[in-house]
Amino acid sequence: MNLIPLPAFQDNYLWLLHDGQRALVVDPGDADPVRKFLTERGLQLEAILVTHHHADHIGGVDALRDATGARVYGPARERIPEPLQRLAEGDRIEVLGLPFEVFEVPGHTAGHIAYFCPEFEGAPLVFCGDTLFSGGCGRLFEGTPAQMLQSLEKLAALPGATRVCCTHEYTLSNLKFATAVEPGNLQLVHYRQQCENLRAQGEPTLPSSIALEGGINPFLRTGVAAVAQAARDHAGANEADPVAVFAALRQWKNGFR
Repeated sequence: MNLIPLPAFQDNYLWLLHDGQRALVVDPGDADPVRKFLTERGLQLEAILVTHHHADHIGGVDALRDATGARVYGPARERIPEPLQRLAEGDRIEVLGLPFEVFEVPGHTAGHIAYFCPEFEGAPLVFCGDTLFSGGCGRLFEGTPAQMLQSLEKLAALPGATRVCCTHEYTLSNLKFATAVEPGNLQLVHYRQQCENLRAQGEPTLPSSIALEGGINPFLRTGVAAVAQAARDHAGANEADPVAVFAALRQWKNGFR
């Protein structure tokens, strides 16, 4: 089984799994790179997994469904093109012989979901859409800081080896911000250097891992003294309140350059 990040638009990744014959794709905002990949390798698209309703994640769904007959799975409470199987917290599906558990992770959008596969080629993986990024998290377009923090904590509780398959190549800008928050984090400094080298070679920085993100991502580290103090110093946040720390970090990141 192969895990492929297909580049799309300026910085999206359309994650594709295939076994040499059958394939699934996650959040296909653009049908063209998916069709090209399927045709070049003689693959049959069996399933489309959707995490949330934004156009850069669903724009290619209709075309791919119509062309291939692939079954579409998506969040129960979002505007996703029909027909699809709607999923909510605790649901389980099997695609390409792989089991996926569904988590509701609101914050970026109100009905955002993630797909967790507990065993894939020796390690788990999670398709988390725009909830968790490497070094960052999604903007709060429809949810509250408390909702997003709870969603991130749900993902952070997954096994450390879980591969984090997020849908944007935002890593370098996120790590620039993370360094401003926690400049003394040596793991973060080392990881930033690794990612800069990867991008200089035209390689993706993803997937990351839950364990790695727990060590370098400020939005998963609201209880760490240095991160909470940075939120207090920058925005006067109550450093004893993780939600206040998270909200201050997210607002700070929104205007960070």
